[in-house]
Amino acid sequence: MPEISTAEAILKAKCPRCHIGDIYKHPALHTGFSQTHKTCPHCGLMYEQEPGFFFGAMYISYAFAVAILLGTSFVLYFGFNDPPTWVYMLAVPLVTLLFVPFSFRYSRVLYLYAFGGIRYDRSFARDRSNP
Repeated sequence: MPEISTAEAILKAKCPRCHIGDIYKHPALHTGFSQTHKTCPHCGLMYEQEPGFFFGAMYISYAFAVAILLGTSFVLYFGFNDPPTWVYMLAVPLVTLLFVPFSFRYSRVLYLYAFGGIRYDRSFARDRSNP
């Protein structure tokens, strides 16, 4: 199995230590998009370092929400020639809600990678079933 980069592991929501195990149990477009594994299915890393560890991810999620709000507003303003206010009132919350599964998941993944104190370890990346 070829090694993947840290950027690719973040995009695929893989374990920060082995880059193989999934952090989430289900895909983003599933009703259980927020369900995480307690530990990495491959290397056994415990994802939540302490109770309430992922509360800090709310700041990253907030930044995502602001970016989505501003991006949607700019697209409406410049791309659709500043439509009436009701279009903004309808489109901005709708687009924000559509992106909730992605902003939720990636805010947690980025927080885990940035503040979890876990670094990639090649020895955990090897296939455990084939020593």
